[in-house]
Amino acid sequence: MAIKTKYSTGKSSGTGTLPSGDDGSINSNSWGEFQALLQKSVDAGTTFSQGVVSTYSLAYTLVGAYIGNVLAANGDVHFIPFSATVGQKISASGIPSTYSLLVGGGGGYVGGVLASNGDIHMIPCSANKGQKISASGVVSTYTLIYTTSNAYRGGVVAPNGDIHFIPLNANRGQKISAAGVVSTYSLIYTNAGGAYIGGVLDVNGDIHFIPFVASVGQKVSSTGVVSTYSLIYTSASGAYQGGVLGINGDIHMIHSNSTVGQKISASGVVSTYSLVSTAGSYSGGILAPNGDIHFIPYYQTPVGQKISKEGVVSTYSLPYTSSTIEAFAGGVLNANGDIIITTMSAPIGMKISTGAIKPFSHAICCSPFFNKF
Repeated sequence: MAIKTKYSTGKSSGTGTLPSGDDGSINSNSWGEFQALLQKSVDAGTTFSQGVVSTYSLAYTLVGAYIGNVLAANGDVHFIPFSATVGQKISASGIPSTYSLLVGGGGGYVGGVLASNGDIHMIPCSANKGQKISASGVVSTYTLIYTTSNAYRGGVVAPNGDIHFIPLNANRGQKISAAGVVSTYSLIYTNAGGAYIGGVLDVNGDIHFIPFVASVGQKVSSTGVVSTYSLIYTSASGAYQGGVLGINGDIHMIHSNSTVGQKISASGVVSTYSLVSTAGSYSGGILAPNGDIHFIPYYQTPVGQKISKEGVVSTYSLPYTSSTIEAFAGGVLNANGDIIITTMSAPIGMKISTGAIKPFSHAICCSPFFNKF
């Protein structure tokens, strides 16, 4: 059930047994220990309550450029190319740069994951082949078994090291093993109108698909069993996009066109809660070191929105919003406590400095418990 990772961040917690993306292992039974490390940052608090939202220049912009990003083992944040023809990353010191891709443009990829060997896999949306970036920065492609337009959006690393693609229009699941073998498997529920966007690894090692227009929840257990479950709220116009595992083990679904928030407890109970703002939509979310979950502003979103560790929903001002384009889509937390928001069509980048007194370590930020998109 556990796999050994093959790279080290140099900032390990030293336990060697946590799903921390360093020299330890990914194990579905280690949530309690991992949560204890998260709680140390939460208990330490922040230097300010709200966080500072700021903008920065990018090396490359394009309408529909990137959706989702991934924190690499060396601290670089890679943006995942949707319509972009070049890759883009931001170094650990905050410098943006570009690099060549083998496959670019055409709505190719949406979201990405950090594999156990340090490779970043781009999740194929409409691309006809897989694409990855090695820990040393080498871009390569590989053959997929199943491709179609808008096939998958987002991916999650399972406890055994398999990377599962999250089905949007796909009629089957697809995964890549830790050894690089691509395979497909049957799903119980599919929808060509856009079933799920993004997924979350829960405290039991199950992967939950986040419902977009799906009428039921769907998950893959740590042993590979696919099952469905009832939801309280669904919408044919696109309910949620991406989800986040909270400090208490709840999975929060991120508002897209929903009128309420929805979450799944660690024991599997589905419930809903009120949102402050349902104007516009959000795409993905990030757990901050103080326990807040930040929604990532997507389309026509006038304000930022977050949920505190106590479950209080609040909004805050953003320095850049757009009423006409899909500005941002997805984000990632780095070891400085900064939330780097993925630029989709905005002409600038945006980030949230959380002001954490004790930021999560780089190893924790690389954990598969930290959903990327």
